[in-house]
Amino acid sequence: MEEYLRVGVISNTHGVRGEVKIFSTTDDIRRFKKLKECVIDTGREKIPVVVESCKFFKQTPILKFKSMDQMNDVERFKGKDLLVHRDHAVKLQKNEFFIVDLIGLHVISDEGMDIGILSDVLQTGANDVFVVRTEDGEEVLIPYIEQCVPEIHPETGKVIVHLLPGLLDLNRK
Repeated sequence: MEEYLRVGVISNTHGVRGEVKIFSTTDDIRRFKKLKECVIDTGREKIPVVVESCKFFKQTPILKFKSMDQMNDVERFKGKDLLVHRDHAVKLQKNEFFIVDLIGLHVISDEGMDIGILSDVLQTGANDVFVVRTEDGEEVLIPYIEQCVPEIHPETGKVIVHLLPGLLDLNRK
């Protein structure tokens, strides 16, 4: 499991007092109001920062980090990931998972058929869709609904799916 989870990307500076605009990669942008500590991933290093304040402008979180009081202090972080340690992540409800913990899981049908490896999760609004890469390199799309995905076991590395009639045929070219 990943030690750090991405909650956003620093998209730009905001004003001249060291504030940054965040492109949120979380389901709920209000989580930034409770954010106290995070890490900026520059690609070369992970820089721990303390969040001094948070406000919103047109549904965009704007953060101010402690000891970064000028635009020049934060300008170099444009386009960099904003991470939180797993211990500081939002608490998940039963049957909720972080997408990063699902990628790479082995997908098997409830009849024992090996489908492939979960390679991506598409967030469509209505429901998420699992993208499963088969052994021959094709993609199978499986809606993440209770009828199709009855069991997820990240601890064992498996997802059990129920293939509705015709689902695999829909995915074939």
